[in-house]
Amino acid sequence: MATRTRIFSFVFVTMMMSLTVLSGYSSARVYKVGDSEGWTAKDDVYYAWAEADYKEFHVGDSLVFEYDPTINDVTQVSGALEYELCDYSSPKAVYNTGHDVVTLMEPGFHYFITSNQAQCILGQKLEVLVVHDPSRPVPPPTSSKILPAGKTYKVGDSEGWKVYDSDFYNKWSEEKQFHVGDSLLFEYANEVNDVYEINGDLEFMTCDPTSPVAVHKTGHDLVRLTEPGVHYFITSNSGSCEAGLKLRVVVGPQPKAITYPNFPKKVDLSAMERLNNWLKTFKPQPHH
Repeated sequence: MATRTRIFSFVFVTMMMSLTVLSGYSSARVYKVGDSEGWTAKDDVYYAWAEADYKEFHVGDSLVFEYDPTINDVTQVSGALEYELCDYSSPKAVYNTGHDVVTLMEPGFHYFITSNQAQCILGQKLEVLVVHDPSRPVPPPTSSKILPAGKTYKVGDSEGWKVYDSDFYNKWSEEKQFHVGDSLLFEYANEVNDVYEINGDLEFMTCDPTSPVAVHKTGHDLVRLTEPGVHYFITSNSGSCEAGLKLRVVVGPQPKAITYPNFPKKVDLSAMERLNNWLKTFKPQPHH
């Protein structure tokens, strides 16, 4: 009886925990973008829609985009510059069903445009600011990584992060092979400079710091490379950046561990095995 009571208590507690989590998610809201207008080309309609009724978007909320998929789509882009220029060449995600539900999983600015550039220029684009509500549970990460200890590279070597030469950091980067798990050390006078990690090549080329991935300002910043791909760093001082204080590094996957073939070990017969082998060869003489 006691065992059954304990089992019932465990099941009851588990169910209550599950209901608590679900009740947190049930507070998330679903917004139909553009309301009755849907997702179409309208000048400034989506800016006004996002601002109307004091909308406040939270992590876990969803946006519903409804439109004609034969002429439109929903392209999520990385930054404000791609958003302003209607640049869909490097999207974060593309939706094209005509009834797309996009759940907002991270705080920060989220940018959506149509890849139909003519309609995007006419105003078919949406920018929303997503905040984290502490009363709601944060969706768990999809995976966790334990990265190996990699190499640490001091950016610019003895020169540090202060050279205003458009080719200096490019050459410095090309001479090295970076892998996931490596780190970059930026050293500089923090009253003059900083380190902004940015999203894409367009922001890198134009020295645009408006939508950074991360900002470092200590003067002794250690930045770990946790994802393969191209990583971009600039200073937010536009004059210094345009003079060449920016860095692009290509990060490869973490190197595979070297494995060696398993060679057979040298046969070492025990004393008992040697005795058994000797007995097999011993032939007793017949008795007369």
